Amino acid sequence: MTTKELERLKEVKGAKIVENMSVDELVKELRGCTFGAGRLAKAVDIYEEMLNEETTKFMGIAGALVPAGMRNIIAEMIREGYVDVVVTTGANLVHDIIEALGEHHYKMRGADTNADMAVDDTWLREQGSDRIYDLIVHDKAFARLEDFIRGVFEELTRKNKRYSIKELLKAIGETLSDRDSILRSAVDSEVPIFCPAIADSMIGLHAWIYKQTSPLEVDAFDDMKDLIDIFCEAKRTGAIILGGGVPKNFIFQTALVAPPREEGREGFDYAIQITTKTPEDGSLSGATLEEAKSWGKIGGKAKAVTVYCDATIALPIIVAAVRERIARGRQ
Repeated sequence: MTTKELERLKEVKGAKIVENMSVDELVKELRGCTFGAGRLAKAVDIYEEMLNEETTKFMGIAGALVPAGMRNIIAEMIREGYVDVVVTTGANLVHDIIEALGEHHYKMRGADTNADMAVDDTWLREQGSDRIYDLIVHDKAFARLEDFIRGVFEELTRKNKRYSIKELLKAIGETLSDRDSILRSAVDSEVPIFCPAIADSMIGLHAWIYKQTSPLEVDAFDDMKDLIDIFCEAKRTGAIILGGGVPKNFIFQTALVAPPREEGREGFDYAIQITTKTPEDGSLSGATLEEAKSWGKIGGKAKAVTVYCDATIALPIIVAAVRERIARGRQ
């Protein structure tokens, strides 16, 4: 840090809580704070700018966010134009379909307080229930998923054509009627969904089983061209990364082969990362956005912030605050 930088330091201002405070008012109070609070406030400011500028917004979704209860929020973000491209894990799509078919995920007793959380997982297995941290999903939900997915595969096979993963997911979404479904919302809003590691999910498992007796042609590489084209044609690009993993890399690697845009700009113009991982083990989920600048994945002058937080906490707050700002701007 230089002397001039020291002279420009801003005083830390304690946040104030007042009666009947809105989410956005709270977030603005956090601007004067540091640590996670200050980062959260900066994420809202960056997302607001992304929405106000002509920015193509890529969202990466990793972790069990749909089972945890983020499904409606993500679907609404898609419907309202807060997201233009989705890259996700197959597991989140599996659980999205399960909900769309009328099955559900259930909170375990004591999940809110960590009390009575002791559980015999062998006993759960005998009861036909599967655990994801502090929630349960029943085997019958996966059986219903299997029947549904097989029906989609049979219909696609009759058309005798090859599909990209994006096209496969669109076909699945078209078969769903639940408005709160991520896949259905993407179809209705013409938002493409990419899932580069779809084989690592129940969808991929059932596709493999189906292919043992019937033809189903899915090209795992076609989507790369589509995603890169979207990036190259965008005036500005922004990334909202929830958790990291494969979706994070699939989004950022588009910048590696894209030519520089006007004024020599390269990489993403905006980036928000919400993660609980730290960078010490070299994992991509914990890799800093500054590190991504060394690869040219994020522009050197990009507005970027990493919020170290559970995405189920940070995402609702960020979206609620930004929605308030956008609604005021429309008045």
